[in-house]
Amino acid sequence: MELKKIIYLCLGLFGISGLLHLLAMNGTPIHPLALLSSRWVALAVLFYIGVKKNSFTLWIFISMLIGAEIGLYFGKDASGLKAITDIFIRMIKTIIAPLIISTLVVGIAGHSNIKQVGRMGWKSLVYFELVTTIALVVGLAAINFSQAGKGLQALPTEMLEKNQAEIEKKTTSGKAKTGVDHVVDSFPENIGKAVVENNILQIVVFAVIFGIALAMVHGSKKQMMLEWMESLAEIMFKFTDIVMLLSPFAVGASIAYAVGNLGLDIFRNLALLVLTLMVALVIFVLCVLLPIALLIKLPIKKFIEAVKEPVSIAFSTASSEAALPKALENMEKFGVPQKIVAFVLPTGYSFNLDGTTLYLSLASVFVAQAAGIDLSLGQQIAMMLTLMLTSKGVAGVRSAGLVILLSTATSFDLPLWPIATIYAIDFIMDMARTSVNMLGNCLATCVIARWEGELHVKE
Repeated sequence: MELKKIIYLCLGLFGISGLLHLLAMNGTPIHPLALLSSRWVALAVLFYIGVKKNSFTLWIFISMLIGAEIGLYFGKDASGLKAITDIFIRMIKTIIAPLIISTLVVGIAGHSNIKQVGRMGWKSLVYFELVTTIALVVGLAAINFSQAGKGLQALPTEMLEKNQAEIEKKTTSGKAKTGVDHVVDSFPENIGKAVVENNILQIVVFAVIFGIALAMVHGSKKQMMLEWMESLAEIMFKFTDIVMLLSPFAVGASIAYAVGNLGLDIFRNLALLVLTLMVALVIFVLCVLLPIALLIKLPIKKFIEAVKEPVSIAFSTASSEAALPKALENMEKFGVPQKIVAFVLPTGYSFNLDGTTLYLSLASVFVAQAAGIDLSLGQQIAMMLTLMLTSKGVAGVRSAGLVILLSTATSFDLPLWPIATIYAIDFIMDMARTSVNMLGNCLATCVIARWEGELHVKE
């Protein structure tokens, strides 16, 4: 039997066992052995295939299924596994600053073409603004069609209070900012502070100016620093390979924690919200990103091969930061010059979060629908214009859109309790929108490279 057929069979067994579990929860008499055996047999076969095939992407997927099983079986007792995910995210965060600084500096100073840096800058901003605006429109259209927030039933009081407390903790310092504030915040007052806070945009600004300054230096001093930065970049890529060995365990632990704490009790409105987001993201990918890829004559199969690993990491960890090192490496191997990858990809973390901006427009209207507030088309357009500015400061990390959603709801006098309800299932939507963020930014590097006439896809 072909490997694909075996995998499909295992997934079928896993799906049937999940259905049996739901029937058992609803009172249907099903022997416990029937619930466990089909899932465990499927997982055992998938585990064996993973060992034989030794595919990183397959191991990520298998780890997600194993994590779901652990969370379902052990419940809240699986919460301790979250420590593995926390360690993984911490290690990834140590990579971001030195990798961005080294690759950007080498990309700028190594070619000494300062005019191209400015040219890439305005081209990137034009492309980012166009695509994210389309994402906002798709989100608004999707939520108005599905009406997912109509008749929402809130979560149990104790869970709602817990979510509200977590939201307040996360957004204590999250004040609404003006466009001028975002411009000022783009420039670091202390590079050490920017690194500690993992402020990617400030790190990018510092690296760009540092690279320009190094390009203006001549002789041995420039060469010495350039070689040092090249060495640092190579070392950080190897560092990334070491940390990535932990990623399947981190993925499984993250899923186990989420399933163990939330369980399978997802209400109709919340399920409809998740479905609305998923469909909207698929439409965005197929009707916006795919035509762009075809327009620039991108070899789709090779592009998918290049992005599947960083996208799967972004999906499973719900963190674009976790996928950034692999994305930088894979896009350069794909044929995008290092100077373009190092500039466009990190910059996109603040200006080109397609999935997050789509989610924000969708979630904002959902909050109004849940509260029984009918927003006119004019009010929704005003909300979209506000999100076009505020969403530019969103970092590519877990739950970062929460601050923006809260500030938007406050600006338009919307109640906050629906946000606490959304937060209960935010991890599901976070995985989906983060993967689209990563896909969109990888495509952006190809667009700018083609625009510059420097895209050379490697055979």
